[in-house]
Amino acid sequence: MRRFLFFVNQPYSYSILRPLQDEIRRRGHESAWFVAGCTTDPLRPDERHLKTVQEVMEYKADATFVPGDWVPYFFPGIKVEVFHGMARNKRGHSSEDESDHYRIRGWFDLYCTHAEKDTAKFRELADKYRHFAVAHTGWPKLDPLLSAAVQGPRVRQSGELPVVFYASTFSRSVTSAPDLVEKIGELSRSGRWNFIVTLHPKMDPEVVERYRQLAGENLRFVESDEDLLPILPEADVMLCDTSSIMFEFMFLDRPVVTFRTKMPGPYLIDVDRVDDVEAALEKALTYPEDLMASTRSLCEELHSYRDGRSSSRVLDAVEDFLVHQQSGLERKPMNLVRKLKVRRRLRKELKKMRRSE
Repeated sequence: MRRFLFFVNQPYSYSILRPLQDEIRRRGHESAWFVAGCTTDPLRPDERHLKTVQEVMEYKADATFVPGDWVPYFFPGIKVEVFHGMARNKRGHSSEDESDHYRIRGWFDLYCTHAEKDTAKFRELADKYRHFAVAHTGWPKLDPLLSAAVQGPRVRQSGELPVVFYASTFSRSVTSAPDLVEKIGELSRSGRWNFIVTLHPKMDPEVVERYRQLAGENLRFVESDEDLLPILPEADVMLCDTSSIMFEFMFLDRPVVTFRTKMPGPYLIDVDRVDDVEAALEKALTYPEDLMASTRSLCEELHSYRDGRSSSRVLDAVEDFLVHQQSGLERKPMNLVRKLKVRRRLRKELKKMRRSE
C-alpha cells in the first residue's frame, strides 16, 4: 500500500487534487493533505489533514503531489508536479522557454504533462538536466468534467434564461472585474440573463464586495474557495478576461466571450467596449461554426486525452517511476540558497495560516 501527500498552497489546488484522491482510494492506497498559506475550510471530514511538518515527516509519503511551483524539498518521498493550469501564457501563445511553466527549479522528480507539445519540451529539459522524469498523463482536474456527459450546448427548459459564468483574474493590468461590475449588475437585473460570478482569491477585496452586493434572483456569487468545476456545466457561455479558467470551460464545447483579453485568438469572441458585451454574449449563444471549430482545435492542443482517466495515468506514472526510473537519475543540484528560501517561505505561510485561524 502506498501513501500519498497533497501539498496545497492555493485554494484552487483542492479541485486539481481531488480526482487523484478518488483514484488513490479506488486502488486501496492512503492519502493526506498538508496546507500552507491558504484556507483549510474546503477540507472534508473524511480527508486526513496533517497540520505540522512533524506529522508530514512521520507520515512518510511515497510521493507528494504539487499543483504549484514549489514544495518543501525535505518532505519524504518523491515530488510530483501536476501543474495548476495548462501551458498557456498571458500573451496567448504556447509558453516559451523563459516562462514559469518550463522553469526547472530543482524541486520535482516527476513532471506529469498534459499535451504533446509541453511533453516534448519537458523531455528536452529532462535530457538536459537528467535529474527528473516526464510522463504524458493529462491533467487530473479535468477528469470529472470529461467523464460526465455534459459536453455541447446545455439543454434549457422552455422560458429558462441563458446562464453566463463570469470569472476574472486579479492582476490589475488584465482584470475586467472593475470595468464590468456595473454592466453585469445591469444585465442580471434586466430579466434577460442569469449570472454565476466568481473572482480570483487575490482579487481586490473592495471589488469582491461590490460583486457580492449584486447577488440576487438572477445572479449567484460563488466564493473563490468553492470548487468551480461542478458549477461550470450550469452555464451556457463564459464571460472572462485573461483567466485560465476559460480554457477549462472550453472543454465543455461551449463558447467564451472575453473583455480586452491578453490571450486573443479565433477561439474567443473578444470585445473592447463595455456596451458590446451583451451583443457578444448573444452571438456566442448561436455557437458560430468557426468559433467552435477553433475552440475544439485549441482544446486538442492543450490536452491530449478525453477519457477522464488522467488521474489513473498519473498514479501509473508514479508507480513506474518508483519501481523503474528513480534509481537511474542523477542527484538534484544542491540549490542551497533556494532551499533556504523555501524553508523561510514555509515558515511564513504557516505563520500566516495560524494568524487567520
